[in-house]
Amino acid sequence: MGTATFKINLFLFFKLPSAFWCGVRLKSINETQCTTSVKHRWFNKNPFNSLYFAVQAMAAELSTGALVMQSIQRSGQRISMLVASNKCVFIKKATGRIHFNCSEGDKIAGTIQEAIASGEGKTVWLKSIGTNENGEVVSEMDFEWTLKLKK
Repeated sequence: MGTATFKINLFLFFKLPSAFWCGVRLKSINETQCTTSVKHRWFNKNPFNSLYFAVQAMAAELSTGALVMQSIQRSGQRISMLVASNKCVFIKKATGRIHFNCSEGDKIAGTIQEAIASGEGKTVWLKSIGTNENGEVVSEMDFEWTLKLKK
C-alpha cells in the first residue's frame, strides 16, 4: 500500500467514518485508475444477505472521488468538488469481497482545465464497475462530479 493509499484511507477514518466502519478501503490509485474494496459482512449486509446498496455506492464513489481529489491536488488550484447526480445498475447479488474500479481518470484533468479557464463550474461523468471474487460484474455506478474553481 502506497503513501497516497494510506492517506486516503486515513481521510476516510476522519472525514467519512461511516464508509470506514463499513469496511470501504482504497486499494490502489494512479493517474488513470483507482480501485476500492469492501467485504460483505454482517455489519454491511441487507435483509437479502448481500452487500447493502449504499455500501456499494460508498465504495464506488470513493473509486471516482479519489481520482478527482488527486487531479485537483496536481492542478495546484483550489477547486471544489461535489457529486451532482448518480446512476446505478445492480446486476448480481454482491457477496464476498467486492472491488470497484474506475479507469476514467484521464477525463478529469481536461475538465479541471476547462473549469480553471472558464471560471465556471464543469461536470464530468465517471463510471465505477464492481466485481466479485470470481470477476463477475455485480454493479455499475456512474457519478456526475461538479468541479468549480474556488474564489
